[in-house]
Amino acid sequence: MKKRALMSLSDKTGAVDFAKSLCDHGFEIISTGSTCKMLRDAGIAAIEVADVTGFPECLDGRVKTLHPTIHGGILARRDMPAHMEFLAAQGIETIDIICVNLYPFKETILKPNVTLGETIENIDIGGPAMLRSAAKNYDSVAVIVDVADYAKVLEDLEAHGDVSQKTRFALAAKAFAHTAAYDALIAQHLVKLADAPAFPDKLTLTYEKAQGLRYGENPHQAAAFYREIGADKGDLVNAEQLHGKELSFNNINDTHGALELLREFDEPAVVAVKHSVPCGVGCGESLLEAWHKAYAADPVSIFGGIIAANREVDAGTAAQIDGIFVEVVIAPSFSPEALEILTKKKNIRLLVGATCGRPSQAKDIKKVSGGLLIQSADDILLNEEKGLECVTNRKPTEAEMADLLFAWKLVKHVKSNGIAIGKDGGSIGLAGGQVSRIWACKQAIDHAHEFLGTEATHGAALASDAFFPFPDCVEEAYRAGITAIIQPGGSNGDAASIETCNKYGIAMVFTGVRHFRH
Repeated sequence: MKKRALMSLSDKTGAVDFAKSLCDHGFEIISTGSTCKMLRDAGIAAIEVADVTGFPECLDGRVKTLHPTIHGGILARRDMPAHMEFLAAQGIETIDIICVNLYPFKETILKPNVTLGETIENIDIGGPAMLRSAAKNYDSVAVIVDVADYAKVLEDLEAHGDVSQKTRFALAAKAFAHTAAYDALIAQHLVKLADAPAFPDKLTLTYEKAQGLRYGENPHQAAAFYREIGADKGDLVNAEQLHGKELSFNNINDTHGALELLREFDEPAVVAVKHSVPCGVGCGESLLEAWHKAYAADPVSIFGGIIAANREVDAGTAAQIDGIFVEVVIAPSFSPEALEILTKKKNIRLLVGATCGRPSQAKDIKKVSGGLLIQSADDILLNEEKGLECVTNRKPTEAEMADLLFAWKLVKHVKSNGIAIGKDGGSIGLAGGQVSRIWACKQAIDHAHEFLGTEATHGAALASDAFFPFPDCVEEAYRAGITAIIQPGGSNGDAASIETCNKYGIAMVFTGVRHFRH
């Protein structure tokens, strides 16, 4: 029986050499359009699909391979006499290898100013149909969607004269995954254009592997990093690594957390994160000033942590970073002098990425057993319409208000129950993940006193991610010398907290916005 392969490619990398090798193994090549021309120009006697079907390509190329002569040749079961007898009666010959790339839908929608008409014309119909047909009949047909698989197919042909059943099955699985992702991307894009509900009844998500990882959170866990199709240039997945070891699972997760907090600031800022928890945050007139504040907040936990900066890392800041061990530094750029300093450290990972502005994160997704929890991103800081409400007799001073807003930005990114204490553009106490808010409050104050002294909290501002059910946190704040508090409000115990603030002359403002982070 004559062996035949059908090739229809948008990615023509290696296609001529592959086709020549197939011919050497006795295959006849069927092809379409530009692929056929390319093969013929290379001296390969490719046969046009129209010559096989006896029907011309039509409708501007929308219909080429959607024909019984093609799909019959792919789908016929070689082990069923009735199938083979039907093919013989109809003059249809079997097709043993399908090598197809789909229309470049992803590349099309990523082009600037692409029209809906261009988008629609780059939805492939015949290609997925052939791939699915071939994958369904993997017992007899090898289906190739990735140029990287040419070598394995040729290796099998060289060794056995045929593509092994094991290889065909693996290729079939890959083809179904490929067409599923292709269809999901189309659905995802068109649903977005159609202004469909934010949470549809059927959810399709498409991601492609950005890199394999050595392991996950722990060495016994396998892991990989996936890129969302059409990820914004400002997203972490598109950051460029300039130096250092390969990023680990924990590096990526912690860097993400650092960037989320860093993007709250417009002024020069540095965020230090350890185990996805902020340990020091500083703002200043310069990046170096911001660094000193972030470092002073916790010079212990920053060791082995992640540093994120929203300005170019200069030589002065690099010299300070060079004095300790950190895993990752991410910034919009590094000066040549800074690179010279930091690249002397073999293992430090240096990343260039967008660290300002809000990336196009539409949803926050959490995997749970048997399902997904999906919510819109927590992308607001305050209720712009309602504003802040001062609920105490004493209003915060201008300096206290600046500290309150700074602390409020911090606590938004501290795990609940979360407390953040800020002063003069620097974090001086951060605590989160406690089951009791008073424990978090005490821990944040103790933290500040341990590293900065007991005077550090005098005149500072305290932020709580959720309301105070009792006035105990106010009492604790007073004992530490804290003079201003910001919290959402809305508790049945608000009156008691307000009364306690008035008793001690503490200014307290309500935001009306909660920032739970679980």
